[in-house]
Amino acid sequence: MGTLTRMQRIPFPDMPEWFETIPSKFAMSSVRIEDYTENDRYVMRAELPGMSPENIDVVIGDGVLTVKAERAERDVDKNHSEIRYGTMSRSVTLPPGADEDDVTADYTDGMLTVSVGLSSEKAEARHVQVRHGS
Repeated sequence: MGTLTRMQRIPFPDMPEWFETIPSKFAMSSVRIEDYTENDRYVMRAELPGMSPENIDVVIGDGVLTVKAERAERDVDKNHSEIRYGTMSRSVTLPPGADEDDVTADYTDGMLTVSVGLSSEKAEARHVQVRHGS
């Protein structure tokens, strides 16, 4: 058996977690998500604890779903803070057949759930003729 390379031995955290460890007041924080298909709908859940629904913006268009949220920092003397402030954003590409006119969003207990209807008709793969350059 061969030996493992150094890169194979070192476990790496998920990229969003790795970026969270880089402190910066100016960096846009990422929103943690999970997505799945359920009952002919694409569902994306976003972890946004401590937000107010009026500070959350869900935008859909051109096959992309974007969640933006903003948490304002309170102007108090702090001894210590690990709370993330500022703008957070996350975009995902919608699956084929997503109906951008059939979208719902609900925010409960710190979780935003966005549901997008999926058409039962999926676009068929097709061959494209390759022409010789002009």
